[in-house]
Amino acid sequence: MAFNDRARAESFGSVAELYDRVRPSYPSQLIDALLVGGPRSAVDVGCGTGIATALLTARGCQVLGVEVDERMAELARAKGIEVEVAAFELWDPAGRMFDLVTAAQSWHWVEPEVGTAKAAAVLRPGGRICAFWNIGIPPPHVREWMTPIYQRLEPGIENRSIVLGSAEPGALGTPHVAALAASTEFGTVSNAIFAWTMTYSTAGWIDELNTHSDHQALPPERRERLLAAVSEAIDANGGSFEMHYDAVLISATRT
Repeated sequence: MAFNDRARAESFGSVAELYDRVRPSYPSQLIDALLVGGPRSAVDVGCGTGIATALLTARGCQVLGVEVDERMAELARAKGIEVEVAAFELWDPAGRMFDLVTAAQSWHWVEPEVGTAKAAAVLRPGGRICAFWNIGIPPPHVREWMTPIYQRLEPGIENRSIVLGSAEPGALGTPHVAALAASTEFGTVSNAIFAWTMTYSTAGWIDELNTHSDHQALPPERRERLLAAVSEAIDANGGSFEMHYDAVLISATRT
């Protein structure tokens, strides 16, 4: 399970600046959904470099980031975001309460039962927890050349990657959804999907892959071999492609 793989969970700081520059943002409809009910305060779990945090702040929500990696936190602070460095499970809220708990591309790194209990403890009654992910859905013609490369070089990645379309939206964060559903401190767990697209050049897609923990975890020579093959295939197929994304939102209200 992802939350048990601490090496991967804490690998993003090594590519913090690249992560901040190339990781995709989130559609405005998703941010609208987070702000239903007009929350005025939020804690953003695993805020990273503050990509989602900044979107909430721009809408007038006061957001505190909690981030396990100091290198990621520094980039978020440079955007004017307040960040406390800690794993969410160990973070001390010091009695503070919030209207909203968010987790952008990060809730699967949190231990489900502990994270659910901590979220409940810091949410005011009627507050919401909202965990969301961008899931890549390569169009069919891209899958035709992408899938054989991964099957040949790194089949373990191709079969589970959130960026390559291997993760089913309904299965994403399954143990975390189960923990929320089992908690007596939250109401019914809701799901929503917001579709959007982004066009990548060859270099842009290679940069994107370099920010994902499953690719970063590869030994350097294997990663370079894989990315060289992907790069060659994109160049051979026009030098760019449009990636489809589903921004998947899982939410529940504190009772």
